[in-house]
This record gives sequence, structure tokens and C-alpha cells, in this order.
Amino acid sequence: MSDEIPFHIQEQIIKSFPVMSLLQFRTVSKAWKSLIDSSEFIAAHSVTQPQHLLLRYEDPVETVEKYVSFLDDDTFPHQRFVHTLPESIKLLKQSTIVGSSLGLLCLHGYYGEGKGFLPNFEMEMAVLWNPSIRKSITVPMPNTLYLDPKNDIGFGVSPVTSDPTIVEITQFHKTSYHCEAKVYTVSSGKWRNLCGNLPSKPFRIFSPQVVVDRFIYWCAFDPMTRDNMLPYHNVIMSFDMTNDNFGVIDLPDSLRCLSPTQLCISMLRESLVMLDYDRFLKHSCDVWMMENGVEKSFKKKFTIEPPYWSRKITPLGFRKSGQPIMEVENDHEFFQQSELVVYEPYPKRFDYLEIYGITETFSVHSYMETLVLIAQSA
Repeated sequence: MSDEIPFHIQEQIIKSFPVMSLLQFRTVSKAWKSLIDSSEFIAAHSVTQPQHLLLRYEDPVETVEKYVSFLDDDTFPHQRFVHTLPESIKLLKQSTIVGSSLGLLCLHGYYGEGKGFLPNFEMEMAVLWNPSIRKSITVPMPNTLYLDPKNDIGFGVSPVTSDPTIVEITQFHKTSYHCEAKVYTVSSGKWRNLCGNLPSKPFRIFSPQVVVDRFIYWCAFDPMTRDNMLPYHNVIMSFDMTNDNFGVIDLPDSLRCLSPTQLCISMLRESLVMLDYDRFLKHSCDVWMMENGVEKSFKKKFTIEPPYWSRKITPLGFRKSGQPIMEVENDHEFFQQSELVVYEPYPKRFDYLEIYGITETFSVHSYMETLVLIAQSA
């Protein structure tokens, strides 16, 4: 690009290119590399990128775990890409996807078989993976030995700094309740203890989580209500990545007193969504959306009834256009098999994607192409 073009004009032109082109542009000059690696450029570029859906499931025929991406546009589901996983994920045992944010996915699991005087222990790890640039980094959890599987984990990328953040929450109930929390940021490369604004009341968060703007959100409930045989008290817990503050969002009474196993938090067009489904009794799923960001303003949008040939549906997430993505269980002679479908609320139709997997192995996460982690060493 000509030196006669002002650098700020060059920046606007460069910003319009896809991620793979930008990876090549980083070798053009030190000025371009510095620009492309900057958090301001990464944040601005990510906003303009198309949305993808990452599907993880276990193939019932090949009996292997697969990661498949779809471009979430009018071509869905025809443009798909099967990912080759980095070694850091292949070696991760008992892995779960904690969440996705600004193009990154966070996986949690364990490395190793245990050796020497700790033969039964494994190393607890998180892996941050950017599928767009095929890069990942490993993050040892603060309590690296597999001693307490009850710690709660959250993950997000700050839209202000583009800095990936992991939060670990530990609760103690033996003598008197107290909570501890630790935060890891990629920019610092270390864990630090949080001292202020920790939750003062007992709560229990449960997966999945969602990230909207600078907040990580989880479903949560007060375990004391269950222990005392009282009606459940469900809430939404939040964590602000910009100031490390925890918060609570109250739910309407129709959701507050349900069994926590019926609730699942999700996101649609940057709004929080609560899914109310009872996999054992009613089999249908009610979709509630928060309106205008106001607490307790959840409004039921529609109800998803399972197709006539299946009694069990599991919501997995939403397309950018608003349709829910569902796992629908089929009856199979030898094993439990499910199919991935997209539900059209109007006119109440299931679109079958001809993707089959072993039941309860499906998960769907949205992401966009991003350069986050580009400057990090593996």
C-alpha cells in the first residue's frame, strides 16, 4: 500500500479484510503488525465479522468427538468446516466447553494420569482456543490438582480491552458461609485473588453461561432453600469483567420458584434468554426473553413442543436470526441417538439438519472470526 496514503486511511482499509488476510498483512511492516496486534484494532475488527456456530458432538458411527463450524447466514447449514483440534484440546480429558466470547472458546478439563506420590490426581487446566487463527493457549487452574470438582468457572473476553478473562469461584459452607474468587487475565498471565464485592449469601451457579457485553451471566439458586425444604429461589448471577464486581438479577416469580434443573440461560441478539424445560415431565420448552435490559422483565415469547415422534427436546442455543437450535432424541435399537434441528416458531416447524450424534453430547456455541490471542505465545 502506497506510503502516500495516510496511515489512518490504511487502517480503515485493512480493517475490512478477513482474519486470514490480516495474518499475512502482519508480515508487511512493523507498523502494520503493531496496528493489527493492538487491542483497539482487534475489538473494532471483531464487531464487523460474520457469526459462526461451533457444533460439538459425538458421532454415533465413528464414535469420535467432532467439532464442526457453520457460517450463520442464508447459506446455513451448507457452509460447514470440520476443525482439526490442537494438541492442547486433544489431550484434555473430561473436557467441557465453559463458554465462548469474542471469537474465543474456553475448554476445561484435566491433563495427565497422576504419578509418584499422587497417583490418582490430575492437573486441572483451561484451554483458550481461537478456531479462526487455529491457535490455543493452556492456563493451569489455581488449584491445579484435581481435589475439588465443585469450583465454578466462568469465561469471557472484555470488549474494552479484548483481554480474555477466567474467573473461578469457590464456596465454603462448613462452619460459616464465605466465598473466594480468583481471576486470570491473559495480559497478566497470572491468577489474583478478589477481595471486594464477593457474594455475601450462599448460591450455586450452574452451566451453561453466556457473555453479553462486559458481563458473564449464569443461572444460580440459593442452596439454603433446598436444604430447608423451601421453594427454590432462582436468580441470575453476573460478573463484570471491567471492575471484577458480582451482581444479582432477580427473576419473575414464574421462573424464580422452578426447580433449577428446568432452567437454562442463553442469549439472543445481545439479550438474555431463559429456557424453561422439564425433560422428565412436560417435555416442552418455554422461551423467555429479557426486555430492554430491565430486571424481572422476562416475557414468554413462545413454547416449543417436541415433534410427534420424539418425547425429548433439549435447547442448545439460538441462530442470529432468532431460531432455536435443538437436540431431538430418536429411538434407536442399540443406543440413544439424537438429531440436530432448527425450530421455526412461526409456523411451528422443525428443520432437520441431518446431523446425528449420541444423545447428550451436543453443544452449540456462537463465535465470530477474531484476532484475539494473535500475539500470544502458545
